[in-house]
Amino acid sequence: MPFTRISLLRGKSPAYLEAISNSLHQALVDDFDVPAADRFQAFHQHEPGELVFDRHYLGGPRSDDFVLFAVTAGRPRSTEVKQAFYKRLVALLAQSPGIRPEDVMVIITTTSRDEWSFANGGAQMIEAQP
Repeated sequence: MPFTRISLLRGKSPAYLEAISNSLHQALVDDFDVPAADRFQAFHQHEPGELVFDRHYLGGPRSDDFVLFAVTAGRPRSTEVKQAFYKRLVALLAQSPGIRPEDVMVIITTTSRDEWSFANGGAQMIEAQP
């Protein structure tokens, strides 16, 4: 049940955004223990100067194709699971839509189950537990 905010510079085609969405979702399903029917994402496209990033800090060189994935997850994952997810994500993004691994940044934040309401004012993640 992760929710991912995807930030990038404005100007990419709908097909490019769809490829990012599909690659992210596949990596989450393959290596982050997310069900296939669980897809929640929001794209944030920024004008030049609104997405500020260092082109060389702990990686790079980063280009204008830089993409930031801020993943909010409802339960913790092990370091090994996170590392596998990072590797799978950059591999899939390199295939489609063709983003260089140097241009991919990921931040994972974990919340507790009672901090999610999926609909109708309910707390489905705790109400469904036995």
